[in-house]
This record gives sequence, C-alpha cells and structure tokens, in this order.
Amino acid sequence: MSAADRVYKLERENAQLGADLASLQADHTALKQQLDWFKRQLFGRKSEQRLEVDPAVQGNLLSALGVATPPPKDEPKETITYQRRKKCRDGAVNDTGLRFGEDVPREIIAVTDPAIEAIPKDQRVLIGEKITYRLAQRPGSYVILEYTRPVYKRLDDQTILTTPAPANVLDKAVVDVSFLAGMLIDKFCYHLPLYRQHQRLIQSGIQVSRSSLTVWAGRAIDLLRPLVDAQCRHVLQSRVLAMDETPIKAGRKKKGKMHQAYFWPMYGDADEMVFHYAASRAHQHVKTFLGDFKGTLLSDGYEAYAAYARHKDGVTHAQCWSHCRRGFEKAQNSEPTASNEALALIGALYRHEEIIRDRQLEGEKKLAYRTQHSEPVVRAFWGWCNDQCHRPDLLPSNPLSKALNYAMSRQTSLQVFLSDPEVPIDTNHLERGLRVIPTGKKNWLFCWTELGAERVAAIQSLLVTCKLQGVDPYTYLVDVLQRISEHPASRVIELTPRVWKTKFANNPMKSDLALASQ
Repeated sequence: MSAADRVYKLERENAQLGADLASLQADHTALKQQLDWFKRQLFGRKSEQRLEVDPAVQGNLLSALGVATPPPKDEPKETITYQRRKKCRDGAVNDTGLRFGEDVPREIIAVTDPAIEAIPKDQRVLIGEKITYRLAQRPGSYVILEYTRPVYKRLDDQTILTTPAPANVLDKAVVDVSFLAGMLIDKFCYHLPLYRQHQRLIQSGIQVSRSSLTVWAGRAIDLLRPLVDAQCRHVLQSRVLAMDETPIKAGRKKKGKMHQAYFWPMYGDADEMVFHYAASRAHQHVKTFLGDFKGTLLSDGYEAYAAYARHKDGVTHAQCWSHCRRGFEKAQNSEPTASNEALALIGALYRHEEIIRDRQLEGEKKLAYRTQHSEPVVRAFWGWCNDQCHRPDLLPSNPLSKALNYAMSRQTSLQVFLSDPEVPIDTNHLERGLRVIPTGKKNWLFCWTELGAERVAAIQSLLVTCKLQGVDPYTYLVDVLQRISEHPASRVIELTPRVWKTKFANNPMKSDLALASQ
C-alpha cells in the first residue's frame, strides 16, 4: 500500500472515529439529562412555583422584547395560629353480628311505637325488651347504639307486640349511617385503607370481619351512583370543560401483576368534578365520556383531546400553559439562559392572571385586560421561540428543542384563553382536584377489581365536589345516604353537592347517634 493510500485510510478512520465520538457525546449528554431529571423527581422540589427571579434581570428581558413588566405585588404578612386535636382511638363490626367489649362507650335509645302506646295500659303488660345493636361513629371515635324496644302481650288475645327496629340505610347491616359516612371519609378523604381501619377497630375492642367493611363500603357507594350520573350530565353542559387522565392499577392481569388502567377526571365550569374509569388510555374513551359535549375543551398535550376536537363540530380545543412551561423547566440544566428567558415570559403571563384575580375582573373587563397585557407577552414568546428554533447549535435531542417543538405545535390551542375570558390559562384547578388519586395510591396502592375502581371514581366524584363547593363531606353523606331512598328520582340532581348545599345544608338529616347526643 502506498503512502498516499495509508494517509487516505487514516483520514477515513479518523473521520469515522470523530463521528462515533460525537454520537457517543450526544448519547452521554442525553443520558446525563435523563439522570438529572430522575434525581429531581426523587430529591428535588415538587412544586411548580418558581423561585424568586431577580426583578432587574426579568425586567431587562421583558423590556428587550417590548413587553411591559407586570407591576410588583405588595403582599401583606399575617400570623396564622391553629389548634391541634388530640388523637382518639376508634372501633368496628363483624360478618355474623356485632361484638364489643364492656369498655366500648354506648348510647341507649328508647324506641316506642305510637300505635302500641295508644293501647290502654290496662290492656297490655310489659314482658321484656328486644335489643338491637348498631355500630356508629363520632368524628374520631366509635360508639355502640343500643336500641331498646319494649315487647308487650295483650291480655285479651295474648298477642305479642313489639316496636319494629328503626329503618337503616343498608338492610340487614349492623352499622349506622354515621359509621358508613365515617368509613368512606377515612378511606377516600384521609386515604386510610380499610385494612388499617379494621386494625384500629380491633385495637378498640370491637371485632369485625375485614370483608364486611368492603361489602358495606361498596353497597353505600352503589346507592350514590345516581347522584354521580346526574352530576356528570350537568358537567357536560359546561361551556368550558377541563379533562385529564391519571393512571391506576386495577384488576389482576396475571399472577403478581396488576392491570394498568386510568381515571379520567372532568372539571365543569360550576366547580364540579366527575371521575370516570377506563381500562386503558385509548382515544375512544375521550369520545365515550364527552359524548355530545359542545364548548371549549381544556386539556394537556395528549393527542386524544386534540383528535376529538378536530372531528367534533362545536368543540374548541384549548391547551395548558403549565404543561408548556414544564418542558422549559426540564431544559434548565442543559440550556439555563434560554430556559430562564422562556420561563420569565411565561411567568409574566401568570403574573397578569394573578392581577386579574386580585382585581376580580370578569367577562369583558377580563378579556380587555388580557388583550392589553397578556397578548403582547404571547406574541413576544412566539417570536422568541422562532428565534431559538433557528439556532444552528441546537440539536433535536436537546431538551430545549423538545420544549420548543411542544409549544410551537400547539400555538393555536395555547392562545384560546386570549379570546375567551372564561377559559383558564392552565389545568391546575383540575390537577388539584385529581390529586386525591395519586395521594390515595400511596396508601391503598391499587384496586383489586375493576368494579372497585369504578366505585372509587364514583365516591371521589362526590367528595372532591364537596370540597370544591365548601360542603362538609361527613354531613353531606350522612344526609344523602338517608334521604336518597325517599327522594324522587326525577329530582336526583338536588342531591348533588352543588344543589344540596342550597337546598338541604341548612337542615340536614342527622344520624341516630347525633340525635341521641342532643
């Protein structure tokens, strides 16, 4: 081989080694970025609220882009004090009946029958008593309700007369409505699994089968399903509806492995939430749950929502700026300067939304403020994105490139809030509502059956809405569980938390435990 050939061969090998090195460096950078992201998920801040930025830096950036700097907010400070309630011990029940120790507190309720009492005393004689026990619950403690029902014998015909046991929410169940409501609140509001409640009951001297707790919870939730259906119909009448999905393990896929399923929450413009359960994240579920919805659909960047809006007349798709911002936050380690510029612009949008809330602007005034202040920020943001996309040094694998592609491909949907004052800038209100699902999963981990997951969706639809409406969930459940059997089905909407708080909240039905304690 000649010297020229050897030189040519070495040049080719060097070029190939240089290309391989560049590829390895790109892979190393990408893996390092992934590792930094995982470290942040494990050890970093979870809040999306940004740390304070130097006002001078932010002001100079916004001024350079021709955007007015939002006025600073003077936040007064206040001192908050609170009282902590002492811990209390609790109690429970059993498949075959109710067993409890002598140290368990009880309330004795005397039950009489007006028809029997109307019989003259000389025509009846008291021969004994029948006693019915039911487990009840006060906030933070359990108590046994002991119903005493006199048994009489008529002297003329020797007929035995006894007062019937009081009506109960669940037939043939030894639990009071106060216990049912407390059990559901403990599990779904405070995320205390039933097996832990069962342990607490045993420690309080009351024995009950754990399966009984599961059966009672399921039967109580099934009674409430018509309310959830009515609430869902009202949510679908919203002009602006936010929708998302969150994963849940539900149903056994095979030995040692649970099936990956999803809850699909919807947030209506009357501060109501409805959770739906589906076995997958397929696009078809969006169409199934939304049905004939017409209005503005607010969502994250999942393509299923955009596809639904494209093929549905009368539906406008709006997207979330918070999800757009997350991409630039992920790019802070690799592109700190550019990411901070993007976050400063998006932060200006949120500052304007904060001013709108502080001034309580609505309707045309809110739209006018957004047009005057937020729209220039949005135009500056798109101009900045376009400039960044033309950078020759920005590789497709760079996190900033991914954030830019996410934002630019959703430009139209991200601008919907500028033309409609009722459209929020993000889906944070929905994510705050669905937080009960990931928080609960840290405690009860999964749903053993798909039926159980559907029940979780049903009860959380009501309990989360109670929180949004400012309704005490315990008072609500105690009232509704007793009222639903007598309430006309045609007016079931009256029992949803939104309507209940104006129609029944001032005079709710109480449990026997509460009546006995008066």
